[in-house]
Amino acid sequence: MIIMALDHVRDYVFHAVDPTNMQTTFPALFFTRWITHFCAPLFMFLAGTGAFLSLGRGKTKRDLAWFLFSRGVFLLLAEYTIMQLAWTFSFHWLPIMFITLSALGTAMIFLSGAIFLPRWLVVTTCLALVLFHNAFDNFHAASWGSSYWVWALLHEQNFIRDQHGVVWLLTGYPIIPWIGVMPLGYYFGAILKMEPAKRQRALYMLGGSLTAAFFVLRAINRYGDPQPWHVYPTTAQTVMAFFNCQKYPPSLAYLLMTIGPGIAVLPMLENVKNRVAQWVMVFGRVPMFYYVLHVFVVHAVAVGMALAFHKPAPWTPLWFFGTIPPNFGFSLWVVYGLWIAIIVALYPACQSYAELKKRRKDWWLGYL
Repeated sequence: MIIMALDHVRDYVFHAVDPTNMQTTFPALFFTRWITHFCAPLFMFLAGTGAFLSLGRGKTKRDLAWFLFSRGVFLLLAEYTIMQLAWTFSFHWLPIMFITLSALGTAMIFLSGAIFLPRWLVVTTCLALVLFHNAFDNFHAASWGSSYWVWALLHEQNFIRDQHGVVWLLTGYPIIPWIGVMPLGYYFGAILKMEPAKRQRALYMLGGSLTAAFFVLRAINRYGDPQPWHVYPTTAQTVMAFFNCQKYPPSLAYLLMTIGPGIAVLPMLENVKNRVAQWVMVFGRVPMFYYVLHVFVVHAVAVGMALAFHKPAPWTPLWFFGTIPPNFGFSLWVVYGLWIAIIVALYPACQSYAELKKRRKDWWLGYL
């Protein structure tokens, strides 16, 4: 949750250079973007794990299914209302953005039904979505004619337009393979119920194997990502190209690169009980509250920076529509300074809300 905010601060405050363009980026900028790649896959994967573990806290499968379905619908509605306003500071509701919460909500709705199906069927289907979806990278929405929006929602980031050419939907997070990741995280939850020594061995083995698979797959450079890496004039460029995997939709290499190390680090963090860990966990206890709040704050700070330094204010999400003038932007050290300041400023509100959730058991608190 904390690292995610770094990417959003960078989006709004530093945008003069594309961090993934090997011709113009530089290592500090590239890896500022790259480290945030771990967020979305682990959100999706561990959301499934959390659903599995909730069954051991008094929920029946029917209870869990209803919660997943209703929470998924809530996230979809929140994306098109609360977050639309947060990203744009505008009441013009087009185009609708099918992005983070939309993908999470859709995956939860899918999982709400999948938990009643045989485990072998769900795991096989979801593994197929994750492992083989890159075989369809050369199929494009344009070849679907008037039904192009179907493929855009499924597997290709695109703008959906009406008959007059007006953009009404951006498929920022195509749902394949995201809907496969969450159910795999659900069944991964069984590992966390093992006795400690066995659990740690399993986590190290699984996480290490997935990470190793990334390096092998990426080195072969034949499958697993639509962006092959190349040898560049400098070692730094070549290394960045190797790790520059596609997120929209997440390639097989991208998922291996992020979920593998994420699993491997779990046993390392399991027994960390110091003050820093307690401080960090506050944000993890109120993820939705923090997510909504931090986007409003990051965007507002960016507008304030623009006004304070007599530059055009970024009123719209710059990474979608290119509406921010090229003369707006600050150096990377400003991005890091603002990121740290915003996280510290948000801590008291998140702590208060976490304490509220601990004291009260109102049903609506489970959605926020």
